[in-house]
Amino acid sequence: MAYELKQAEIGRYRLHYLDEGSGTPVVLIHGLAGDHSAWLAQVEVLKQHYRVIAFDNRGAGRSTQVDEPISTADMAQDTLGLMDYLRIERAHVVGRSMGGAVAQHMALMAPQRVLSLTLCASFARLDPLGRRVLLNMREALEWRGSWADHARHSVQNFVSADFFNNQPEKVAAVERLLGGETRLPACYSRQNEACQNHDTLPALGRITQPTLVMAGANDPICSLTATRWLSEGLPNCRTEIFENASHFFLMEQPERFMRVLAGWLGEAGVV
Repeated sequence: MAYELKQAEIGRYRLHYLDEGSGTPVVLIHGLAGDHSAWLAQVEVLKQHYRVIAFDNRGAGRSTQVDEPISTADMAQDTLGLMDYLRIERAHVVGRSMGGAVAQHMALMAPQRVLSLTLCASFARLDPLGRRVLLNMREALEWRGSWADHARHSVQNFVSADFFNNQPEKVAAVERLLGGETRLPACYSRQNEACQNHDTLPALGRITQPTLVMAGANDPICSLTATRWLSEGLPNCRTEIFENASHFFLMEQPERFMRVLAGWLGEAGVV
């Protein structure tokens, strides 16, 4: 399904976004890799029951790209600004990886605007393994100066060993997707650093919204250690572990992911 991107001026930045469906708003925030298109399968399902917003963070996709320092808190302000622009008072917020870190800041900055959180393969603080993996991926891009080389060196970090060994065509598609990036490499490096600097662990107790944490059991970027720190710090949290899956468990086990997400958003007390 092809969607037409719209654009909004948020402060000094132009954000491109999708706005589909009607009903209670659901805001989808993509991760360090990719852009709004990471959510297209979910948009297609969720738009039947919700107003769904998916957008390109600044520094990604078709949104403004500037080589400048950035933090996950900055991106949270951008997202709240987009909600203001779209006249969305409150929304369910779903973030994957870096997007989940951004979502945490939204809940801390403007708790009255966040109905619930869904944090997919995300973190309040990266553990040493996650930091090393992100650093290695950033260095591969900076040393080689090629998105295709970056993808070849990085793709195994996103899927489980079973998926890598048994789904070569899908792995090749992921590698082509990662290798087809058009953004400024500097923007990736800045956001990679933002992930490494993100630390909401001491503040998690102030996030009281219903929160669903989902994680892949074999994820080296957001490991089960980082997942445990996140889950134990949140006072109103449910955790779902996807066995034999990694950072891209949304793609490795799409039916289960969509079933869990749709059930969560539809639960009494969450809507």
